Amino acid sequence: MKIDIIIAYVQRYEFGHEYDFVPPITGIHLAAITPAEHTVAVYHQQVDRINTQTDADLIAISFFSGFAMAAYALAVEFRKRGKTVVAGGPHVTYCQAEALEYFDAIVTGEAESAWLQLLKDAAVGQLKQVYTGGPCDMKDLPTPRYDLLPNKFFIRKVIQATRGCPFSCSFCTVPSLNPGFRLRPVKDVLRDAGYDQFDYWWQRKVVWFWDDNLTIKRPYIRELLQGMIPLKKWWLTQASMDIAKDPELLDLMKASGCIGVFLGIESFGIDSLADANKRQNKIANYSAAVKAIRRRGIAVMAGFIAGFDHDDEQSIVHMADQLMEIGIDVPFLSIMTPFRGTPIYHTLRQEGRIMDDRNWNYYNGYNVAFTPKKIDADQLLQAHRTLWKKSFSPWYAGKRILRGLFTLRRGAFLLSLFMNSFYSYKRVRKNYPIDMTQRHNIVKAVEPVPRFEHGVLA
Repeated sequence: MKIDIIIAYVQRYEFGHEYDFVPPITGIHLAAITPAEHTVAVYHQQVDRINTQTDADLIAISFFSGFAMAAYALAVEFRKRGKTVVAGGPHVTYCQAEALEYFDAIVTGEAESAWLQLLKDAAVGQLKQVYTGGPCDMKDLPTPRYDLLPNKFFIRKVIQATRGCPFSCSFCTVPSLNPGFRLRPVKDVLRDAGYDQFDYWWQRKVVWFWDDNLTIKRPYIRELLQGMIPLKKWWLTQASMDIAKDPELLDLMKASGCIGVFLGIESFGIDSLADANKRQNKIANYSAAVKAIRRRGIAVMAGFIAGFDHDDEQSIVHMADQLMEIGIDVPFLSIMTPFRGTPIYHTLRQEGRIMDDRNWNYYNGYNVAFTPKKIDADQLLQAHRTLWKKSFSPWYAGKRILRGLFTLRRGAFLLSLFMNSFYSYKRVRKNYPIDMTQRHNIVKAVEPVPRFEHGVLA
């Protein structure tokens, strides 16, 4: 069969992205585990124009909730043309009945254990409606199909070494979507990290670990980082703040080429951290933790979420100053989003606070899909936008860049320079996150193609 794998996307900024930084790993990973007798192509709607006139036999679309409207629109167009369309990803896992209105089949959970059977069934016209993927053991996974990525992505070498996370943050689907904590063999990870068939030096140099919490298993990460040293790469990942208490690990991270670590700090409020179920984060330790990491010349990226029940306008906007004070190099600022499959969704649903009149376009991390407690939805949105504009003003971005010039290693400084310039340029040209209440036409709801018209079911 000829297979097109599509990663759906909905524009999140008024003018789109000036540069597209890094791709998700899903498409190129799924292509890699596809048997050689099939011809496969990967398309990212973020950067590619999707050809609905394709001659592919099977269309596979992966997406999370914020991009569901685009995925459904694509499915309708393909099915009108008689194509067989299947889907997977977090959204279909938690919204199966809805997804089945648009797709001939869906894969829930992790795809590796179900994908090959789906392909066999599709080849003989005997697709089941639901394929349930179990936890992958992470062994013998092939190198992602980097050759199928367009050069439009600045960084192309994305790798996953571990899967799962031991924490249970209230806003996160990982514990249920990727249960347990599993490790890929170190030799397989190093093989992928050493892949160098890219056009530009930075694409060969930079390795982005697409992991939820890479450093949890200390013996494993130490073995992996020892193996990374001779490769002489620059690498980034996501980790827990507890790495700051492990100076030997931090030294090894530096020696192996780490240039950036993303920390899920989320909030400066004790009550808000309790709302997030992130009691492992201690506000009093933030500054010391950031300093310990930056002392090795490693840039600290950090996520902050606005909209927990104890947040108000003042506390949200004040985060702009607080993240500067503790030394964050690159902040990522989002609005709390109650994705299905998360504890916070169930809480808000029970309390009648999910805004059912707002479609999936509001589930993109930059819009409000629930009724806040201390302020109203519009106040939350405007407080977040004020936080965003202040944090990425030329003054604040310039201060972070200048601070990094004297404290960060070369690769980490370039990361800070690029990312702060990227967001500050958006700020200057007013390329703000889209307010979906003002853009109902960005991706409209579409009616599914009835199965009997499509000929899937009798």
